[in-house]
Order: sequence, then C-alpha cells, then structure tokens
Amino acid sequence: MSSVNQSITRVIGLISGTSVDGIDAALVEIIGTDFDLKIELVARATYPYPAQLRERILAVCAGDAISMAELAQIDDAIALAFAQAAQDIQIGQQPATLIGSHGQTVYHRPPHPSLGYSLQLGRGALIAHQTGITTISNFRVADIAVGGHGAPLVPRVDAFLLSHPQAGRCIQNIGGIGNVAYIPPRHGEWLSKIRGWDTGPGNSLLDLAVEHLSAGAKTYDQDGKWAASGTPCLNLVAQWLNQDYFHLPPPKSTGRELFGVSYLQQCLQDAEPHQLSPADFLATLTELTAASIAHSYRLFLPEMPQQVLLCGGGSRNLYLKQRLQFLLSSIPVLTTDEAGLNADFKEAIAFAVLAYWRQMNLPGNLPAATGAFEEIPLGEVHPAYQAT
Repeated sequence: MSSVNQSITRVIGLISGTSVDGIDAALVEIIGTDFDLKIELVARATYPYPAQLRERILAVCAGDAISMAELAQIDDAIALAFAQAAQDIQIGQQPATLIGSHGQTVYHRPPHPSLGYSLQLGRGALIAHQTGITTISNFRVADIAVGGHGAPLVPRVDAFLLSHPQAGRCIQNIGGIGNVAYIPPRHGEWLSKIRGWDTGPGNSLLDLAVEHLSAGAKTYDQDGKWAASGTPCLNLVAQWLNQDYFHLPPPKSTGRELFGVSYLQQCLQDAEPHQLSPADFLATLTELTAASIAHSYRLFLPEMPQQVLLCGGGSRNLYLKQRLQFLLSSIPVLTTDEAGLNADFKEAIAFAVLAYWRQMNLPGNLPAATGAFEEIPLGEVHPAYQAT
C-alpha cells in the first residue's frame, strides 16, 4: 500500500502496564500509512503514579471490592494523571494533534467460552477535555467484539516497524505480563504468517515477590541483581510449567487475574519444601519467566526465529536476559534498541501508531494474534472539547 498522506502527524502514546509502575509517554512524529510507516521518537518519559493512587490500582487489580463511586474516582484520577503526562511530555516541543491512550488495565478475561472482557481505566473523554487534544482510547473492545482476546495488540505495529527482509524475529515484550509477536521474513504472504500471544508472567510475579521478601522496602529487582545472587530450583520451575496456561495453544491472553498475588502465594507454598533463600526464590521465579518464554516458542512457533528482540521493563533485567539467552542457545537475544526502536517506550509508541491508524480508519489488530474474526480499526475517538 502506498502512502496517501505524506504530512507529518505528531501523536502522543500513553500506557501504564500490568506492573503499574507509572505512565510511559512517547511523543512521536508519524508519516505514511502501514507498509510505508515511518516514525521518529521526539520525546519520552515515565511519570510515576502518586503512591496512594498506585496502591488503590493494585488493590483493584488484586480483586478488592469497591463501590461504583470509588471506581469512578479511580477512573477519573487515572485519566487526570494520563492527561498531565500528555501535557508534560509536550513541554518545549511542538504540540501534538492526537493522543493514543491505552489506559490502565485493571481486569482482563479471555474469550472462553463467551466473548472476552477487558477493562482499562483512564477514560479518553476526560483526557481529551483536559488536554484539548483528540484522544483515542479503549483499544481492546473492538477486537473483543469480533471474537478476539483484545490482546496482544502490538503485533501489527511490530510487523511494520521491526520486520526484516531475511530474518524471522520474535519481538518479546516483558512488562508485568510477557507477550510475543513472531514476525517472519518480510516477503511473500508474510503478514498472514505473523503470530502473537501472551507468554505468561513477565515482571508481575518478580515485583510482587521483591515487595514481599523485602517487607515493602523494594518494589523491583534492579538489573536482576538480587536474583542473580541466587540459584534457581529447576525442579520447581518444571513443576510450575505444568500449569494449564503454558500448554494452552494460541491465540491466548492472560493477566494479574492468573499471575498475581494468589499465584505468588501458591509459589511460596510450593517452594517451602525446597528451603530456598530469598535470592534462590527470586532466581527461580526469574527462571519461570525465561523458561515460559522459551517453552512457548518451542511449542507454538511454526519455526524458531533467527533473532529475539526484547522490549519493556524486563529487557533491562540483565539476569533475566542472560537466562533467556541460555535457554534459547544460539539464537541471539537482543533488544529493540538494536533494531532502531526504543525498548523502554515501544509499547507507548505502539499506541501512538494505533491511534494514528484509527484516525485513518486502518485496521490495528491481527486476527492471527488475537483470535478475532476479522481485521478492524481499534479505539474509541474522543474529539477535543472546543469551548464556545
């Protein structure tokens, strides 16, 4: 498809992932459509949630019962935080004309046996009202309405930004939950051969474990140093890999509903007979993340990739990256930085692109990744409020 619009559009992409560690904001310049898509990252930053808001979000994600009034308050608070992030990222820059906001996922139910359900807080209408910028949000519902999981949503973006003419690539995001996009070499019917799914836990269990083991003094294991000082219990990892989700064929999706506080408590209980030190336990959970990724590639890919490109917060966990490289043997494990796309902000960039495509009425999903019946534009459009 040739470009029908060669003017530059400035778009802000916003997302807070399942780790709930803050709002990633990316200001990008976009040109082209899909096959000739080009982007330039102009500015990026992560804006932490206020501590009290983060605690409330995590409580909701963990299943705490709240009133509708409290839900509305949290929805508003998240939207205002996202709006502030959009305003801050533009300081000293030419303004954006479009915002793509993923919002904050607080609940996700895969589509079995009925339609799926996914709830992202941080309503787009309020962001548009606060910023004066047209905002596209609620990206998952359109895919879910046509039978999809509403996840993962980034494989189509990955396809047009990170495909290679000769090499098959796995683009592996490691946020709170891990997800993969398998991109075959870019020739022939390559687009129809793309696959994607949620691989399982990413940082979610690790962060919960660090907070538990440090009695709240730490919220994450920087660079994986604590885990690297321990020794993984491989028998325990093998036991955990028997969990049904890891053997469920794609398309599939998951979240904190499965890999959350209750799952961590079960892991702690399973570990008791092995008398693991805190470092050993963290090393074992890290091994589960790495092993679940490698395991899913071997079970579900049509062929192993020539490269793995990591992105998301877990791409900075050096011990996790080292363990994944060991498990994948000779397949190079790199980051998307090495392919020219910022690894820390790739997901925020992706939602900027999805908003751009929505404005052009182009599809944003890939049915082979989400399980939807058809390709469809994603996102609800909230025009900027114009005072009279």
